Amino acid sequence: MSAFYDSIGISYAELRKPDSRIAKAIEQALGAAKVILNVGAGTGSYEPADRQLTAVEPSLEMIRQRRPSAPRAIQASADDLPFEDRSFEASMAILTIHHWPDKAAGLREMRRVTRGPIVLLTFDPSHRPWLTDYLPQLATLEEAHSPQMSDYERWLGHVQISPLLVPHDCTDGFLHAYWRRPSAYLEARIRSGSWSFRAIGDTAEAGLSKLARDLDTGEWQRRYSELLALEEYDAGYRLVISP
Repeated sequence: MSAFYDSIGISYAELRKPDSRIAKAIEQALGAAKVILNVGAGTGSYEPADRQLTAVEPSLEMIRQRRPSAPRAIQASADDLPFEDRSFEASMAILTIHHWPDKAAGLREMRRVTRGPIVLLTFDPSHRPWLTDYLPQLATLEEAHSPQMSDYERWLGHVQISPLLVPHDCTDGFLHAYWRRPSAYLEARIRSGSWSFRAIGDTAEAGLSKLARDLDTGEWQRRYSELLALEEYDAGYRLVISP
């Protein structure tokens, strides 16, 4: 997976700009913790700037795209964290767990090195955002790679799970960020910021063609008219907190 991100991560920092509203929700979940570990840190999205932070990331390409002012990232995997027990006051993993080869081991490692809250932003694979009506293979992909919500309690003990609603003008170009801007999915550049589109490859062509036709005819607007009045959307993203 790190090699996969070495190839797709070339424009990642440009397309995946942290959204301030999502950042606020993550920082609130971290509470008063000052010494934080970010696992699967990527280019550094959502890392609080006013705390002592250590980043772990397996992909060299993602590490290269971190800001010069960002904390130095250690190249390592979630399932083998190079830290002593209870080294951090809190830890975080943002839109990364679906990439981990051994998710249970990675979360056990996070719990081992963290004496306070673990904050995860992840996706509920049972959820079906409208994009999966056109690209059902995205749902199949999530089911194959994203843990069920019940898995987190099995691996971490008691957890708090709440929806993280996506703003209509979200600045972070993750998969379902463009829920009220459907024409964005027709742009190859936009799709290049999403691992999911790379994973389903050419199988997306038929669904994207249908989306283009429906946008041209107004069928999409008729079918999903209620979305056009929403400021936020439950696209299936979940904030999972292990106290």
